Amino acid sequence: MSDTPAQEITIRGASIELAQLLKFGGLAETGGEAKQVITAGKVTLNGVVETQRGKQVVPGDRVSYDGKTLVVRGA
Repeated sequence: MSDTPAQEITIRGASIELAQLLKFGGLAETGGEAKQVITAGKVTLNGVVETQRGKQVVPGDRVSYDGKTLVVRGA
């Protein structure tokens, strides 16, 4: 378990695609990398492995990858 505090990410709309969030939040350098790590089962959404790269993430969700966690907030 990581001791790194979760980073809050504010989105403008009601939701954002998981792959876009990873790139926007700095957990992946490119959209292609984000899609690869999601389909490889390396990303969790609210503590559950998520493999759908187009999964919609909404405010209140927690996304974790590579020891880092993003908490999604609405604008």
